[in-house]
Amino acid sequence: MIREAFSEENSVLCRLDPGVRIVMASAYSCAAAVLKQFSALSAALVIAVILLAISGQNIRVVAKRLIAVNSLIALFWVLLPLTYPGDALFYLWSLPISRAGVILSAQMTLKSNAILLVFIAMIAPIPFNTLGYALERLRVPRKLVYLLLMTYRYIFVIEEEYHKLIRAAKIRGFSPKTNLHTYRTVAWLVGMLFVRASKRAGRVYQAMICRGFKGRFYSLQRFEISRIDRFSALLMGIAIVALTMLEWGVRWS
Repeated sequence: MIREAFSEENSVLCRLDPGVRIVMASAYSCAAAVLKQFSALSAALVIAVILLAISGQNIRVVAKRLIAVNSLIALFWVLLPLTYPGDALFYLWSLPISRAGVILSAQMTLKSNAILLVFIAMIAPIPFNTLGYALERLRVPRKLVYLLLMTYRYIFVIEEEYHKLIRAAKIRGFSPKTNLHTYRTVAWLVGMLFVRASKRAGRVYQAMICRGFKGRFYSLQRFEISRIDRFSALLMGIAIVALTMLEWGVRWS
């Protein structure tokens, strides 16, 4: 079964054209990635939170994604202040805590969370098949799009095969340990997984040929850019310009 953590919601963002949402999120993420001033970074995070609120996503699911990302960022908070060169902000058990390292860690935290929230709000709710067709409309190479679609479709089939092999091994009394038998068993399991995946790929290819597949997928859904799409793109452009002005320190008055 294909599982999508974020589903389409009846919100303003989910009514936008998928291609427009991809362009808007990508442009915003690129702009946020180059920001350095904390005023601009804070504004970028606030805008991302507003977009997330408009999208109406499940807070618990979003929190799990944030915890996963910030767990990795926490590692940088440990390493960068201790290793990054620069003046010491303070000393921790005679270890100098670099001021530049702390600043860099804070910048990475704000950037990462802003970009993640924007993608969760605008890209994650798009069904994967629709996302593929939207990428094709944006002139992404067709073979790359189809490879992405097929990989997403059958990665869950491979996962099911993996669980079948694990259950078969457990029924036969397999208990993983740090010994040569465990390593050999895991190696055989991975090998069998590749063999089954290869056989399944052959059957899928033959089935697609029998159904007249000629190297292209077709979608019954029509994509049209409406006024609300243009207006939303304009608002996003204004937001990016505002962030740029904050970054450069341009005064509003």
